[in-house]
Amino acid sequence: MAKKAMLGHKLRRLRRDRGETQAQMAERLGISASYLNLIENNQRPITVDLLLKLGQTYDLDLTTFAEDDGARLVSGLAEAFGDPLFDGAGLKRQDVVDVAQACPAVADAVIQLYQAYHQAREDLRLIAERQATGQGGPADAVTGLPDTGAALDEARDFFHHHANHFPDLEEAADEIWQTGALEPGELMAGLTRYLDEELTVRVKVLPVDVMQGVWRRYDRHGRRILLSEMLPASARIFQLAHQIALIRYRALIDRMAGEPRFAHQETARLVRLGLANYLAGAVMMPYDRVFRAATAVRYDIDILMQRFDASFEQVCHRLTTLQRPGAKGVPFFMIRVDVAGNVSKRFSASRAPFARLGGACPRWNVHDAFRWPGRVHTQVSEMPDGERWFSIARTVSKAGAGFHRIGQTYAVALGCEVSHAAQLVYADGVDLANDDIAVPIGLHCRLCERLDCPQRAFPPLDHRLLVDDQLRGPTPFSFSPNS
Repeated sequence: MAKKAMLGHKLRRLRRDRGETQAQMAERLGISASYLNLIENNQRPITVDLLLKLGQTYDLDLTTFAEDDGARLVSGLAEAFGDPLFDGAGLKRQDVVDVAQACPAVADAVIQLYQAYHQAREDLRLIAERQATGQGGPADAVTGLPDTGAALDEARDFFHHHANHFPDLEEAADEIWQTGALEPGELMAGLTRYLDEELTVRVKVLPVDVMQGVWRRYDRHGRRILLSEMLPASARIFQLAHQIALIRYRALIDRMAGEPRFAHQETARLVRLGLANYLAGAVMMPYDRVFRAATAVRYDIDILMQRFDASFEQVCHRLTTLQRPGAKGVPFFMIRVDVAGNVSKRFSASRAPFARLGGACPRWNVHDAFRWPGRVHTQVSEMPDGERWFSIARTVSKAGAGFHRIGQTYAVALGCEVSHAAQLVYADGVDLANDDIAVPIGLHCRLCERLDCPQRAFPPLDHRLLVDDQLRGPTPFSFSPNS
């Protein structure tokens, strides 16, 4: 029942998206407006019968609609209240859970407010550092630039809200295949032909010195797509599909990106870019084919890379989107980090065990990937609340522009709840029920109660720092019991 009680805000959002009043929705569902009002305010649970009626009336995917946002809200609030700003507040985890369950809309607002605060604080710190080193003057304090960090988070929330699955874009990808008479294994030639015949756009690969470090450039007046010679085959195919999305399906993408009311003006642009990337991935790996292949080879990414002429990262990203009703894959999360631990990409078809604002646990295997590049690392991990996850991680490299302009190296992690792990070839030989192999990890040092962690960087929430110059353990400090 606790899970159902968290659906009131989803019902309210559905009603508002349809432009209906409470009286209109109540009439369609065969209930009273006052009862609907109680449900929307989480004062009454959504019954099974009512949930089925909702699905029939509004053509909903009930599995997705009935998913509880509670875990995401609790995680976001815990991260916010884990800030040293709240050290004296005396908040306990149950307080956070109570707020998330009673007022999910308020919890979401608090999370957004904290993200804005966190970004503003980080911007001020960077400005202060520039001034201290003589790299910027007082005018730098008021830049007038958009809050790009908050916009990135808002865009990521958009994809998470949709479980990173967009049926309209899947249909568009199928249409491209049918119209262009595309053939597996010949996508580069097929997309080039499609661009020429359907859009009167030519494709030309140019030397790196001509492209000046740019991977793709669309010459609108000359009706040409210019690609860098440094791009590998998988990236060339992706860039062509991406450009087709922006030309042929711009109206669809604009409509999808324009429907939500974003708080930041840059968010819609980021969402448009992400939707075009989604469509490009769907063209490279059509849903039905990749779903059948992935389940048949048990998500063996090396095989999928060869079968679809795709990179490791492209395949991982596509696997997070396989959430079509009636043909759902494993609900994966994916994260991409750089050597400094900064998160540059994050997608999830389910709850994901990583912090929104960086600081991923150093014991997570995504960081081990940099120590042994190119090798797939597997790990069973356990969060402080007892939830277990299975993940794989590997480094990936991006194209550079020669000796003096080397490409980037990232680590990509793909994971799922341990209950799904047996469907993955990477879990073969792993005793998933063995408690001893689970690596204890946490969202962030401030949110993790594992006091004996040798890689702890900060004291946990609700613990007082103890410094004793007569004692020395794995870290130069210890902590008091819970306050």
